[in-house]
Amino acid sequence: MTTMTEASVREFKMPDVGEGLTEAEILKWYVQPGDQVTDGQVVCEVETAKAAVELPIPYDGVVRDLHFPEGSTVDVGTPIIAVDVSGGAAAPAPAQTAAPAAPVEEKKPEGSGRQPVLVGYGVAVSSTKRRPRKGPEVVISEASTAVQKELNGHGPVAVAGAAGTAGKPRPLAKPPVRKLAKDLGVDLATVVPSGPDGIITREDVHAAVAPPAAAPATAAAPAVSAPAAPVPAYDTARETRVPVKGVRKATAAAMVGSAFTAPHVTEFVTIDVTRTMKLVEELKQDKDLQGLRVNPLLLIAKALLVAIKRNPEINASWDEANQEIVLKHYVNLGIAAATPRGLIVPNIKDAHDKTLPQLAEALGELVSTAREGKTSPAAMQGGTVTITNVGVFGVDTGTPILNPGESAILAIGAIKLQPWVHKGKVKPRQVTTLALSFDHRLVDGELGSRVLADVAAILEQPKKLITWA
Repeated sequence: MTTMTEASVREFKMPDVGEGLTEAEILKWYVQPGDQVTDGQVVCEVETAKAAVELPIPYDGVVRDLHFPEGSTVDVGTPIIAVDVSGGAAAPAPAQTAAPAAPVEEKKPEGSGRQPVLVGYGVAVSSTKRRPRKGPEVVISEASTAVQKELNGHGPVAVAGAAGTAGKPRPLAKPPVRKLAKDLGVDLATVVPSGPDGIITREDVHAAVAPPAAAPATAAAPAVSAPAAPVPAYDTARETRVPVKGVRKATAAAMVGSAFTAPHVTEFVTIDVTRTMKLVEELKQDKDLQGLRVNPLLLIAKALLVAIKRNPEINASWDEANQEIVLKHYVNLGIAAATPRGLIVPNIKDAHDKTLPQLAEALGELVSTAREGKTSPAAMQGGTVTITNVGVFGVDTGTPILNPGESAILAIGAIKLQPWVHKGKVKPRQVTTLALSFDHRLVDGELGSRVLADVAAILEQPKKLITWA
């Protein structure tokens, strides 16, 4: 759908940057109207439910319009930027720009699904489908032209009235204001607009959730036919509300789904890892590992891979639709990482085939990318088993929740110097606790115990890495 009248203006649509994602939030624009852009140039950064992604523009030209401001959440397939590809040097004045047309709902053929597209290249016009909107069908009113001009640059807004018995007009508001109202739990139909042409502003939404001012004692109580619905209010000096979105929203949904779908069982083992810690120090001096990340996590990851090789049934998933257990003949090793945007679990593809130096290199790249907030959606897809290191926070152990679609997750506790019976005498030793959670639908207690015991045996006697690998 092209919202500009000029044939030379190209509309760049929000692409599907992951499998089945339906929306993304615009974090930052790197260009403004009038800027020259070239094919492949990054024009904005967006955050999906899985990661932050930079979007490149697929053609040369001059930016004509940014349809949404930073902070807007936009459906996949919706135009977000207009570029004049005719070679013009500057964007025209707003008065010369035709009002963008209102969005047209297209009926989606039954059984069809979203087509994955290459990042930055949108989808073909003939295949574009918009998600069915909830609620009654809407019709465009005669006032839409004036409102579209007012909202130009902030995406198409339909001025609509419900097709039904109510006959009430849809409240007018820009997309960011609608999102704010949704986050705060405010029904826009109850908000009194103060903007031009009856448009609801951010201030109007905030006013709707603010505690109502006390009425003067002498004022007469207004006559009402029915009590108004209570408006949610909170003391901003004592509370802060943070909208749940992006990675954090997706993580919350995934964890709830996992906890209430897969029957979790967690087993624990406390072990002496003194020899493993000594081996870590020796490997740091190995010339084949110079410049690579060598730490206890590296050897624990290798120990888990060896245990999976000895007990391959642990590396599986449950197919509810087909009532089948899917055994994986490869290991995509997930590493849980805490980032400013929330918990993510990127994974090392085909970790089972990697040598120790290759595994160290992959771990280093994974951690660095996660810290920079540049983890791609592809890096978080297809994991088969996960490690979470709660020990870095000084925590002894925990009961980790399975990453959705996986059958096991290993938690590493803090490694501490503790009194330990070693060769018949109490000595200070490096000790830690491991916790393995597994899906009891496909992993019974015997299998889970064997895997945890194998990991423990390797870390107590790391030479077994050579004999068992």
